[in-house]
Amino acid sequence: MSPHVLLPFLSTARLTDHHCHGVLRTHGDLESQLTEGDGGGTAGGTAFDSLAGVSFRRWCPPVLGLAAHAPLREYEERRVELGAAEVSRRFLTAAGLAAVCVDTGYTPTELASPAETAAFAGAAAYEIVRLEQVAESLARDGITPSAFPDAYRAALAARVAAGSAVRVVGFKSIAAYRVGLDLRGERPDDGDVVQAAGRWLGAGSGVVPRLADETLHRFFIWCGADLGLPVQFHIGYGDRDIDLHKCNPLLLTDLLRALEPSGVPVMLLHNYPYHREAGYLAQVFPHVYADLGLATQNVGSRAPAVLAEALELVPLRKFLFSSDAFGLPELYYLGALLFRQGLSRFLSERLADDDITYDDAERITGLIATDNASRVYGIPGRP
Repeated sequence: MSPHVLLPFLSTARLTDHHCHGVLRTHGDLESQLTEGDGGGTAGGTAFDSLAGVSFRRWCPPVLGLAAHAPLREYEERRVELGAAEVSRRFLTAAGLAAVCVDTGYTPTELASPAETAAFAGAAAYEIVRLEQVAESLARDGITPSAFPDAYRAALAARVAAGSAVRVVGFKSIAAYRVGLDLRGERPDDGDVVQAAGRWLGAGSGVVPRLADETLHRFFIWCGADLGLPVQFHIGYGDRDIDLHKCNPLLLTDLLRALEPSGVPVMLLHNYPYHREAGYLAQVFPHVYADLGLATQNVGSRAPAVLAEALELVPLRKFLFSSDAFGLPELYYLGALLFRQGLSRFLSERLADDDITYDDAERITGLIATDNASRVYGIPGRP
């Protein structure tokens, strides 16, 4: 059976990836980085025995000049032959990206900078600052609990005003990984923050302790909102470090109500398997937006069905593209390709049912591909 043919404007649309990470400077390990699993879930097999793996083997080899479904050993040999930089250039160029908003807060291995990652794609580069990373940096510098609130506000503002070649356009919270999303709506006062910082900093013995205090995470979010930039939240699916049942975005409802008067956009990332709940929140709260993120490449050929579910309620001016790609250049390409295929199938079905016109379909593509991100983050859109 032949694959779905992309609508012409979707095949050529340049995408703004509003949340991703840096690409690896070296080749990296395909097996360990293909999915969020760490190898423990393969039962002695391979991560490629998954829909993510099936899509990888179907779509990635041709980018390197191999036949679709090429054996993995042959594929890995070709990667080595081309070199890491050339592999990254091919896949990120093939992704068709206009801009990348790179979360610089997660760096367990050597990653290219936002500017370097964007250069492989021929795209514009922007930075997303991870809120928790700023606090951890202060802790490494020996901050005291009493000085923490003012020092954090100053450090966060300094990251935004740094004036580097890559502009900061938003913040990211990983409260989902540390305390879950059942966050209170109230802004914590400095006295509460000092006490929470004392608990956190006092738990360490020569190392920065794990940052898992509800008051502090809430404080970081309010500090980000005070600076007027969008605040991203990890929602739903992630690695085994999260308790997935605590990552339902509906748990954020009190905080969303409290943040609404600020007008600051709240970006719900990834969302699977809570993508329908995220769509509901984006519909009922004017400042809430949603995407499908890393779920797109992880569900592989099921991406059209999951994307259709994600779009059931969300206003089309409030849904964005992101890949959440990390490390492997193939993931940027797969995230973009499967997104294009899914949106093309969704729009083609609407066209076949006479729900929309061809002009409508092209306009919707522009909104989701680039325009919504351009409006929310204040970055250049389509020429």
